[in-house]
Amino acid sequence: MISKKAAGIIPYVAGEQPRGKAYIKLNTNENPYPPGDKVISALKNADFSRLRLYPDPESTALRETAAKMFGLDKENVFCGNGSDEILAFCFQAFFDGGGRPVHFPDITYSFYPVWCGLYDIPYRTVALNNFAVNPDDYLNLKNSQGVVLANPNAPTGRALPLKDIERIVAGNPNDAVIVDEAYVDFGAETAAGLVKKYENLCVVRTFSKGYSLAGMRAGFALASETLIGALKKIRDSFNSYPLDMLAQTAAAAALNDNEYFKAQNAKVVKTRERFVKALEKLGFYVVPSSANFIFTSHKYIRAETLYLKLKEDGILVRWFNKPLIDNYLRISMGTESEMSACVERIGKILGNREQGTGNRG
Repeated sequence: MISKKAAGIIPYVAGEQPRGKAYIKLNTNENPYPPGDKVISALKNADFSRLRLYPDPESTALRETAAKMFGLDKENVFCGNGSDEILAFCFQAFFDGGGRPVHFPDITYSFYPVWCGLYDIPYRTVALNNFAVNPDDYLNLKNSQGVVLANPNAPTGRALPLKDIERIVAGNPNDAVIVDEAYVDFGAETAAGLVKKYENLCVVRTFSKGYSLAGMRAGFALASETLIGALKKIRDSFNSYPLDMLAQTAAAAALNDNEYFKAQNAKVVKTRERFVKALEKLGFYVVPSSANFIFTSHKYIRAETLYLKLKEDGILVRWFNKPLIDNYLRISMGTESEMSACVERIGKILGNREQGTGNRG
């Protein structure tokens, strides 16, 4: 009744979406601030009579806006229903089943191995060094058919400088290199400027994080016409209308609201810096982050224990029950008041533990 693949595959597990109780939600890396006035105005002024029609399958206006922003041609832009859909298309468009593996870090976005399993693509993971990608590990790869890197990486938050991304792209001239920039707007360097230089580079972006549009499900890719053409073939073999009219409208308006975008994300970065200092004062180790989240552990309390105690108190963070990272928490940045509440509660949990054990050893 169901396929062997559906029966056997282990799917991606999204962050918990609470119902029935008010939580401080710091577990899914959403932007804590709403979209700007230009987005709201564009949606309010949308021609709702056109909802009876199919949306523009090419997302022309959005592609033109993105192309202008990044100094590219619209033929270098592909739009989709969130960056996850675009990444899924990339795995189908650029990689084949059997034979040579795709390479990505052993600790990274956990959807990558899921797509490999779904599309029968072999893969090989590359170990991080202190949660950092070593660019040399992705040079002169034998029997590789491509590289996938999240920059900044998730869930660690660490970013590679642009010069290292370019080394990896240049070092794999015959294979596709996908750079997933979901979190690039919070302190990393985009590789968009390399698209015209390298035929094999595909930069994937989302509106869910920096642009506060997670509820709209919009994303785009920047790549050579060759790679964009392959993405179109996959899209049109699956769904020729992936991005709805309102999502296209909101996303284009968000790109045109650069001043608001920069100001809001600067607030997120400042909050992250303050939060990191507060955690370090409490004895936490925090992995250096260029994202809108931090990855952290404490030597005197297990990550699972802290996750559960915070949840009891109405604060959701992300704990991954996986080897190498099962004693770390990923904590998304909320508003200043939300992060202050989180620090206060963590301090009380640590204090209660200290009182209960008599020491911190």
